[in-house]
Amino acid sequence: MAANRARGQRAGLTRQAVLEAAVRLVDREGMKALSMRRLGAELGVEAMTLYHHVPNKSALLDGMIEQVVAEAVPPEFGAATWREDLRAYARALMAALDAHPHAVPLLLSRPAMTPRNLRTLEAVVRMLHEAGFPLARTLDILYSLTSFVVGHAAARAGGLDGAGSLAALDADAYPLLVGAAREAGADAGEARFAYALEALLSGFERDLARG
Repeated sequence: MAANRARGQRAGLTRQAVLEAAVRLVDREGMKALSMRRLGAELGVEAMTLYHHVPNKSALLDGMIEQVVAEAVPPEFGAATWREDLRAYARALMAALDAHPHAVPLLLSRPAMTPRNLRTLEAVVRMLHEAGFPLARTLDILYSLTSFVVGHAAARAGGLDGAGSLAALDADAYPLLVGAAREAGADAGEARFAYALEALLSGFERDLARG
């Protein structure tokens, strides 16, 4: 065993440690810095050692999404009302994506159907179905909410969630756009997120009330 470790298998290395290191690397240097060789160096092992824990680069990327999403998952869906649960999940996911902006493109491009992520989706669907939503409608809600949060995170990561660029337009040519942007203020992203989230939740609630 000692000989094997000398060739790169560091004692105690786990899938979780590999994924955490990958997220840290991307947080620090961006997605372009991520390679199996670079990640191995980060962990002090040979690149081939990583394949004992993630079978390929695709599995590594899915696992990184899993790591980020896990930061947003409450201990138990259904502990509060469905609306409170969804609000808390959306805000926690937004906070996780704010903390890992380089991971946002991954969520936009990969389904990441890992067992851990699927268990989270199953818990959300169960919570909504038990609250009275038809089973098929639970997926509509889940995808609508997630797409909204990830889209807002992408806009924020790209600096597009404020109103500063609109406020700087020619007020004579675009009086309403400029007026609205100036009233909203340059730092309107958080208020806009809260407004849209509550609008979504209210729409879901109306749908539930209609039966």
